[in-house]
Amino acid sequence: MSVARAPATGREECVRAPSPGLSEAGLPLRVIVLGAGNLLLSDEGLGVHAIERLPLVYALPPEVEILDGGTCGMELLEALEGLDALIMVDAIRAGTMPGTPLRLTGDAVPVFFRTKLSPHQIGLCDVLATLDLLGRAPKYTAILGVQPQSLALGMELTSTVEAAMPKLLQMVVDELVVLGLGAKPLAAEAA
Repeated sequence: MSVARAPATGREECVRAPSPGLSEAGLPLRVIVLGAGNLLLSDEGLGVHAIERLPLVYALPPEVEILDGGTCGMELLEALEGLDALIMVDAIRAGTMPGTPLRLTGDAVPVFFRTKLSPHQIGLCDVLATLDLLGRAPKYTAILGVQPQSLALGMELTSTVEAAMPKLLQMVVDELVVLGLGAKPLAAEAA
């Protein structure tokens, strides 16, 4: 274990990182960046919008798979089974100012699923609980997101949440760095 500073909070926390980009068994890490949310409810679609943009701004390492979870639930069971790390991107209602970037790990992850923003959270909670019961849960889980401003019908993010998108994408990259992986920025024109 090594001590790393959490990207969003600045707090120190223990992170399992035996070798950069390698699992404890010395194999390449299996990491999924999962975008969750409903594209029909404005800021609730944040996670899906974020994972669509991520590969347009950053060259990701081959160990990282991007997965559009949308509003899926148990259909994600096989994809999330036995991961070294799950980085979930979603709108997070935390009672902060709209547009505030947020990072949840450890004990904060189950709390996230108690505050229902939409039905997809119930499905993802069931997936993670099932994987835990089977002993196949991701070894590390982080939820990254932004406090939503609006969950009204609409296909676009609000301007407040849209303005936080670059910071959110950087948080995903910072999380990969914590795992011993990196991502390289692409040309500014691609953003």
